[in-house]
Amino acid sequence: LSAKLKENKKNWFGPSPYVEVAVDGQSKRTEKCNNTHSPKWKQALTIVTPVSKLIFRVWSHQTLKADILLGLATLEIRETLKANDLKCEVIQTLQLCSDRDPRDVIGDLSICLDGMHVDPENFASAERTHRDTSPSSDSEEWVIVPNGDAVSSTGSPSRSPGGSITSRPLRPTRPPPPTPRRPAASPTTPRIAPMSNGPLPPWEQRVDQNGRVYYVDHFEKRTTWDRPEPLPTWERRVDPMGRGYYVDHITRTTTWQRPTQESVRNYEEWQHQRSQLQGAMQQFNQRFIFGLQDQLAATANKEFDPLGPLPLGWEKRTDTNGRVYFVHHPTRTTQWEDPRTQLLNDKPLPEGWEMRFTVDGIPYFVDHNRRTTTYIDPRTGKSSENGPQITYVRDFKAKVQYFRFWCQQLSMPQHIKITVSRKTLFEDSFQQIMSFHPQDLRRRLWIIFPGEEGLDYGGVAEWFFLLSHEVLNPMYCLFEYAGKDNYCLQINPASYINPDHLKYFKFIGRFIAMALFHGKFIDTGFSLPFYKRILNKPLALKDLESIDPEFYNSLIWIDNNIEECGLEMFFSVDKEILGEVTTHDLKPDGGNIQVTEENKEEYIRLVAEWRLSRGVEEQTQAFFEGFNEVLPQQYLQYFDAKELELQVMLCGMQEIDLMDWQRNTIYRHYARSSKQILWFWQFVKEMDNEKRMRLLQFVTGTCRLPVGGFADLMSNGPQKFCIEKVGKENWLPRSHTFNRLDLPPYKSYEQLKEKLMFAIEETEGFGQE
Repeated sequence: LSAKLKENKKNWFGPSPYVEVAVDGQSKRTEKCNNTHSPKWKQALTIVTPVSKLIFRVWSHQTLKADILLGLATLEIRETLKANDLKCEVIQTLQLCSDRDPRDVIGDLSICLDGMHVDPENFASAERTHRDTSPSSDSEEWVIVPNGDAVSSTGSPSRSPGGSITSRPLRPTRPPPPTPRRPAASPTTPRIAPMSNGPLPPWEQRVDQNGRVYYVDHFEKRTTWDRPEPLPTWERRVDPMGRGYYVDHITRTTTWQRPTQESVRNYEEWQHQRSQLQGAMQQFNQRFIFGLQDQLAATANKEFDPLGPLPLGWEKRTDTNGRVYFVHHPTRTTQWEDPRTQLLNDKPLPEGWEMRFTVDGIPYFVDHNRRTTTYIDPRTGKSSENGPQITYVRDFKAKVQYFRFWCQQLSMPQHIKITVSRKTLFEDSFQQIMSFHPQDLRRRLWIIFPGEEGLDYGGVAEWFFLLSHEVLNPMYCLFEYAGKDNYCLQINPASYINPDHLKYFKFIGRFIAMALFHGKFIDTGFSLPFYKRILNKPLALKDLESIDPEFYNSLIWIDNNIEECGLEMFFSVDKEILGEVTTHDLKPDGGNIQVTEENKEEYIRLVAEWRLSRGVEEQTQAFFEGFNEVLPQQYLQYFDAKELELQVMLCGMQEIDLMDWQRNTIYRHYARSSKQILWFWQFVKEMDNEKRMRLLQFVTGTCRLPVGGFADLMSNGPQKFCIEKVGKENWLPRSHTFNRLDLPPYKSYEQLKEKLMFAIEETEGFGQE
């Protein structure tokens, strides 16, 4: 098979076509040819009968969405045999026509027919059978045998032109159901069997000439022996272009794929995980606190606590959210600060001394009198080089401002336009981001959603939020959850099943760097070791606990028990990816080096390094290649991954403070005491946190808040949340990317609540009425 397709200027890379050949209810697919308009396929297909009709469908393979049907062509083997003296040794060229308009020719398809010789007597008999009777288990089935002759499967031998007799026994398998015929094509129309067990639209129940019941799907034009059971809440519809699609009335979603019990179940499981994203992200925001909580619980003994015992009268406790606080029983007061570190900070430094911090967050002291530096605290006489970092409180806001200053220095003048469709957001963004020079991505962004009104520099925040939801979706197999109950993301070692996965990781690296550079938020967050990689920090054994606690505990157990238990362990490990198990040596000839008490520390270190980077070296390299093109990693070196500041910069805060929202809201043509404003805040107060986030996303384009809360909201520069009196009482509220909500002067609280809820639930984008 070979084809010549018309070029499409909209597709820069060209299609990746493959051919689906359908004949007698069976279909075969060729391999795809990447990025070409003149594909060739060398696969041999021996599946036709002398009276068959071949249907060739040429598809364009798509990585992130359903494959596109480029065109189709049909070939009648019977007519070809007649025109070539019952021999198929020709190259047939067919026109590929669009499935929407047969007059639209999109290219040519050349087919090489070779090796089929049919006996004239058998061919005439098969042609009469094909023309006069409907298919059944008693009709002749023709197959191609190795010597190139066509024989019937009725059990009786057929004679080849050479005189040899070949026979083929009846197959024990059940024959396929009859193919529905048009009334004009058969002398007798199958009778319609009475309907039973409920309706079957758009299916029809029929009975063949042997009394067997089969079912016809008039939409898909196929038959089956099994009675179709319609899935509850699903409906089949046809769009104005004649394409069939399916509607799920519960989730209010549509799909091109025919729903099955398995696909619906998988989708419901994924939706359930998405519904738990709120709680999972909250756990993600506090996951280091939870780890710290376990660590503090394990180090309650004075011997292991680096700060020593608490002062007399103090007690350490943990609230329901896992946050540690301290109780002072004599005064019956509580506080977040550790009294042991407070005592260190309360005492001032001697005159002429200054405390500074290294890039790793370690405090040191400068004596300006002698012009010397030291790690020894002049107040206590103790070294801070190896001391706990929790004794020092860093000014995160100052760090963010410093980082923004450098981003401003790196920024480029003017702006770039990125036009994306909501339906093909991932693909459109990938094509355009990778087409820009990396430095151009530092310019001001102008995001355009076709058909939506852009009132400033587009829905930039919404674009970052929606695109991050797509690119970080584990269903694309690029990322995976860190654990069964840990929704932090890490690179999926099995991403190589997508042949272009390294290009996508480079694109994602650019995208994450753009989010940091432009100060925008993404939908979800990564695992702690991944942040340390972004910060170019070395990984340690403790980092393994946050993504795989069981594996971490097993290494600790090995460290404590290897000599007593006499474990037969070697410097090699097994890994399984997509069911394939391979062995990896941790060091040269590691499979023959046994782990002993003397080398166990080296073994644990090598296993931890392997576990944190197994199978993702190429993906990580591609990610940072794209990341550094936009934002060099050295500009993040003063951040510390342990406090998750980078995660806060990427994902923002999640809990919405209503008082902070009210305090940082401005009004236009409304007063703070206007009844519509009082109703609005009453409505927000009655909402749960999830609906508040959806309202915030409706107005600002994202449900994330900056670190400083509503006071630091940004649009095209600093812009607080604004409510403006616009429109008539029958209008819906409108949202703008200036963080502005146009609220019409509604006459009652019920009307305001109804209109706002409808706007939040039913509209998307900006400038909606």
